[in-house]
Amino acid sequence: MFGRDRIFGVGYMKLRQRAAWVGVTATALLATTACGGAESVKRAAETVDKSDAILAALTRATDRTEELGSAEVEMTADTGDGPVTMEGTYSWGDGYAYDVEMDTRAAGMQDLTDDPTIHALFVDGAYYYNVDPLTSGPYKGKEWLKVDSSVVFGEKGAQAFSGSGASPAASMRSLKYAKGFEDLGEERVEGRSATHYRAVLGREQMGKFSDAFSGEGSVANSVTGGVDKVTMDVWVGADDLPVRLRQEMGALTVTMDFEKFGATAKVKVPPAAETADVTEALRENLGQQG
Repeated sequence: MFGRDRIFGVGYMKLRQRAAWVGVTATALLATTACGGAESVKRAAETVDKSDAILAALTRATDRTEELGSAEVEMTADTGDGPVTMEGTYSWGDGYAYDVEMDTRAAGMQDLTDDPTIHALFVDGAYYYNVDPLTSGPYKGKEWLKVDSSVVFGEKGAQAFSGSGASPAASMRSLKYAKGFEDLGEERVEGRSATHYRAVLGREQMGKFSDAFSGEGSVANSVTGGVDKVTMDVWVGADDLPVRLRQEMGALTVTMDFEKFGATAKVKVPPAAETADVTEALRENLGQQG
């Protein structure tokens, strides 16, 4: 198709493998996504035993997280084929964005760069990957690949993520509306004492986000094997901030550890002159409709 040994050529990999370098980094978005529309939240809330102490703790943590607006994180995503690790910053105060380094070989992206880690961004509804300069074709010399999030989540799923729901605060807020909400007590996480909460979110609590997990044209559906429920765990520290978030979605498990909150740099779109928009090429290769 173009440079770097026809990376989007038909037959290059099975769908699951071809989609991995998009789908795995998509989990970074899934890991911080709110579940449940207003009506489903209302119905679920009516059936949950609302402990005042638990709700107060979650409210404090939610408010503090939302206010700080960004964090340094370490994340691991695993579909059973081996974990992919990512480290960097997430921000949600002024639209969802991230700036991370991830293990190149674990993510299956070694054909795109010789570096052991690959620099990946999510900003303004698109993924960007810093690769070795493409060697031929219409994008010769380009150092960034751009993929619109609709390739990963489908059109409806991408629209669901375009609002303010993608944040750790939104994830924690959804806990109190889920069926099977539990307080699992005190635990040590990364050397810190934290209270462990767990919730199981069914499809009825996913609301508009169900399209992203299992909608038509969703690469995320291929990566997870389909999702009809999400098990979410959050560990809240003594400072009323999350220490760890974990989600199990079908075959996919995502764990995000928070190292430091606030004061992260704004994530910027790479220069247009250095960027190849490969959205349609990848969409065509995956057999998706535009």
